[in-house]
Amino acid sequence: MSRAKRALVLAVGLLVAGLVPPAGGESVRVGSKVFTEAVVLAEIATQALRSEGLAAEHRRELGGTRLLWNALLAGEIDLYPEYTGTIREEILGGNVAPGDEALTSALAERGVRISSSLGFANTYAIGVRERRGASLGLTKISDLARYPALRLGFSNEFMDRVDGWPGLAARYRLPHRDVRGLAHDLAYRALAEGQLDATDLYSTDAEIRAYRLRVLTDDLGYFPDYRAVWLTRSDLDGRFPRARAVLERLVGTIDEATMIALNARAKLDQVPESEVAASFLAGLGVSGGGATPSEGLSARLLARTGEHLGLVAVSLLAAIVLAIPLGIAAAKSRWLGPLVLGLAGILQTVPSLAMLVFMIPLVGIGAQPAILALFLYSLLPIVRNTATGLVGIPPTLTESALALGLPASARLFRIELPLASRTILAGIKTAAVINVGTATLGALVGAGGYGQPILTGIRLDDTALILEGAVPAALLALAVQGLFALADRFLVPRGLRLEPTR
Repeated sequence: MSRAKRALVLAVGLLVAGLVPPAGGESVRVGSKVFTEAVVLAEIATQALRSEGLAAEHRRELGGTRLLWNALLAGEIDLYPEYTGTIREEILGGNVAPGDEALTSALAERGVRISSSLGFANTYAIGVRERRGASLGLTKISDLARYPALRLGFSNEFMDRVDGWPGLAARYRLPHRDVRGLAHDLAYRALAEGQLDATDLYSTDAEIRAYRLRVLTDDLGYFPDYRAVWLTRSDLDGRFPRARAVLERLVGTIDEATMIALNARAKLDQVPESEVAASFLAGLGVSGGGATPSEGLSARLLARTGEHLGLVAVSLLAAIVLAIPLGIAAAKSRWLGPLVLGLAGILQTVPSLAMLVFMIPLVGIGAQPAILALFLYSLLPIVRNTATGLVGIPPTLTESALALGLPASARLFRIELPLASRTILAGIKTAAVINVGTATLGALVGAGGYGQPILTGIRLDDTALILEGAVPAALLALAVQGLFALADRFLVPRGLRLEPTR
């Protein structure tokens, strides 16, 4: 078998390995959104299931409401904590009759079961700094209409939710135009530093008390009831008969004060969510689930580096296998060239986060959507540079090869590709560096890598944790550039590396 064929087989094998979930025993998969309370509740569920001898894994910080809901419907997760108001207004679009029975029935039609309340409600609210609220006389949401120059900043999800800003502005006739979307946790900091005048709050957030915020009364009753519940797949009973009983034992055990205290331990005291959950369960007399032992910095870096390298290497190698032939075709065909480059360019313009979400219905969550998205992003630089390198070969050289009677395949592999190798290698290097940076977004769909500590650090307002992901990602990008500089010496013909004499 030739080297080219062996490389092709290896690339296809790695791509398949990256897209096929690893074999192993089935477990209950618990999902959580990207905010502290969701992570804590998911940890409580995961450890409670383990305490009964059930295999359970926590797929943490997977994104927002829609991503978790779609993952539940697709069978990528088995359960996650949610809120009744979010289910009724955002997930089901407000097309459900009032009452719990109608909500239960609507979810059952979609293969989902809802539990009773966990014991508390986490209601949306609008908050301002206490001093600012007192100086302006702000006590209720309708008071905001008197001050159209106020700077409002809401979480990105709230900006577009059915029960979010558009409906709130319409109900209260709010005239504000300086309205920004940003991460929920960053909004608190911006509010505390005076960069914002008002933001959306979760009523059980520990930051409300820590930052001394004033919660404005919802005087027109815009926000619905947001009782915390478990959403589970209906087929969970058949696969794990004891799981639902474990979850039901948690119903009614968490009141509002308890949830605020749990959030404060995780967010303000920087206690790992697994420890917070273990302490809560111990208070209920539940033991055996066990908090996940904290890893040292070196162990975490090693694990994240392996995950990140896997995402980059598999996607890049698969892209090389496809993009170089496409680049050759683009260079050889006048009608195919613009089509191939145009399609690759369109893929490059799709926002990274949107691309990841688009991949989930195809391959689920985890490393698979990240690898597929990175693969698509890698195509354009390699295709373009391959085509450019081949088109840029002086015609006299190709004509000489033709005059010697060399067949097309020999001209391609012995003359054209070697002459274009430096340009092709530059395209591969560009794709590799792009992949290293873009792969950090894979953490939003459970792919791990350096994006995981960055994501968690932003949520916990922990600069050290952010740097734990950002610095290695930057160093890896530099290492990739150095590796390709070394590869240039071995893969590019020596004559092409020589500087012209003057």
